[in-house]
Amino acid sequence: MPLAGFFTEEIREGRARVGFRIETFAGDRDVLAHVDLTGPPRVGKYGVDLEAFERLALPALEPPPDGVTIVDELGKMELASARFRDAVTGLLDRDAPLVATVHAFRHPFTDELKRRPGVELVRLTRANRDDLPDALAARLLA
Repeated sequence: MPLAGFFTEEIREGRARVGFRIETFAGDRDVLAHVDLTGPPRVGKYGVDLEAFERLALPALEPPPDGVTIVDELGKMELASARFRDAVTGLLDRDAPLVATVHAFRHPFTDELKRRPGVELVRLTRANRDDLPDALAARLLA
C-alpha cells in the first residue's frame, strides 16, 4: 500500500534527548526541534523550526492514490503551524485515508478533530502498543 506522510523521532546525544527530527516516507529529513534552536515557537526546552517542518510536512501530506497518509504526530510542536493544521483539515475534508497519532493534551484543534464524524480514536496503552501497528495495518488492508 502506498504511504505518504511523516514521522518524528528523538535526537539524542548520549543519554540526553536534545531534540526531534522529522522524516517523510519519501526519505526527506530535517530537525524539527532542538535545545539549541531559539524559536519561536518554543515547546518546553525546545525551539521549533517551523520553516523546516512545513517544508517537509506539507508536501508529504498529499494523499497517495489507493494509499494512506500517516501523521506522527499531531502534537504541540506540529500544531504551532497554522498551515499544517489547515492541511490536516483538508485531508479530513477530502475523506482521504489518514492514520495519525494525536497527543493526549487538550488543544482546540485536536479536540475538534476527535469529535469529527468518521474519526475513530484508538487509545495507545502499554498493553496494546506492541500489537497495535499490525492490527491497524490489517484494518487498512482489509
